Amino acid sequence: MNRGKFVMATSKTAMSSLTHLRHLTCAASASSSYPARLVPEPPNLIAWVTREGGYVHPAVKIAHSHHFNGLGLVANYQIPIGTDLIVLPDHIPLSFRSFESEDSVDSALAQLARQVPEELWAMKLGLKLLQERAKVGSFWWPYISNLPETYSVPIFFPGEDIKNLQYAPVLHQVNKRCRFLLDFEQEIKRAVVNLEPEKHPFGGLEVHASSLGWAMSAVSSRAFRLYGNKRPDGVHIDVPMMLPLIDMCNHSFSPNARIVQEQDADNMKMQVKVVVEMAIKEDEPLLLNYGRLSNDFFLLDYGFVIHSNPYDCIELKYNGALLDAASTAAGVSSSNFSAPAPWQELILSQLNLAGEAPDLKVTIGGQEIVEGRLLAAMRVLLASDMESAQNYDLNSLKSLSAEAPLGVATDIAVFRTLIALCVIALGHFPSEVTDDVSLLEQGVSESAELAIQFRIQKKSVIVDVMRDLSRRVKLLLSKETVTAEEDK
Repeated sequence: MNRGKFVMATSKTAMSSLTHLRHLTCAASASSSYPARLVPEPPNLIAWVTREGGYVHPAVKIAHSHHFNGLGLVANYQIPIGTDLIVLPDHIPLSFRSFESEDSVDSALAQLARQVPEELWAMKLGLKLLQERAKVGSFWWPYISNLPETYSVPIFFPGEDIKNLQYAPVLHQVNKRCRFLLDFEQEIKRAVVNLEPEKHPFGGLEVHASSLGWAMSAVSSRAFRLYGNKRPDGVHIDVPMMLPLIDMCNHSFSPNARIVQEQDADNMKMQVKVVVEMAIKEDEPLLLNYGRLSNDFFLLDYGFVIHSNPYDCIELKYNGALLDAASTAAGVSSSNFSAPAPWQELILSQLNLAGEAPDLKVTIGGQEIVEGRLLAAMRVLLASDMESAQNYDLNSLKSLSAEAPLGVATDIAVFRTLIALCVIALGHFPSEVTDDVSLLEQGVSESAELAIQFRIQKKSVIVDVMRDLSRRVKLLLSKETVTAEEDK
């Protein structure tokens, strides 16, 4: 593909409730199921890193991985703990520092970057990536040409597969990102319409929403947030960086390597290393931990889903009427969720679930099982003893490991209400897990499979929470029985 050709063959968008973007096209189609590179035969990335002063261990090779469905780094032979695998000198990473050093604060690119909201930080670095992709003779071209032509993130899903996600928080994010890309395309057109050719940030080439989506996806799926240069007060600045070659390490929550930043003793500039954490066997992939993220982030930013992700969770909105309905369904009749007493309202404010600007987003699943704020609120609102609840430490009320801080009966009521809330949450999914599995067995497109796998994992989180809470109810009931026997 011509490195300056950003425009899709067609840039038509079509969807009633959500907007979606098609993949960028490439001059040469992929010869396998793996995503094609930007050019059919890109430069040797390992050779480029080495030639530019970096280091790559001789056992490191680039290979196709069936497990990760794409290219990744693999060990040619066994590598012991503590070995440096890759070392990138200061000038190889593509970051905001390179953006700032080459473009004045008044440049068109800098002005466009300032219009990008912080939550879409990947788009800021994506602008620099697009600029370098357009630039003839760019220093980073050997790296950029090795990037995938397409990404499997939801903004590129067909409309039906976006709806197939069946999970409102992610649907909202996909819609928001697509709308931003379409609006930002227009902002860029307005910003460059009267620019002289030498000041055009993309060499005079037209940038569409599809190319912006490609750049944002390339950054979100490959960049790392690392320390940049120090501020005058000596504090390191957190800088998103694209790390050529290093970003081909795949993800694992049990990684065999880690990223280390060190100052080069010769020039005192920061260099980035990948160091072996545990011995790597021949033909094993090199794995980094991208972070303790939920599947929402993995899908939106990386384009994959982790099965049985221990950090996955379900986002809910704290709603008194909904909790009242759940408590009624659970057979708990003394709930005050819709009309808390003044002393309960005060504690809810301390939990930021009431007041002028409350944060009503709560979660179940993940490491906490039940978010501490939600658990504390339910314990307080179902408590029978006002004095005990008012005098109890909030941290204890937030803890699932705390042993019935407001009494066994209260915790039983809380857990039963939460189980009913989980049943309601499951009911919001139009399909059941058995239906989803049946669809996968029939064979579907890659994007449809990813959407179905995502919603299966979300439902699995809810089911796992229900099992955990049911176990806790049984334990509490057995304790209640023992206590009653002892009191006779």
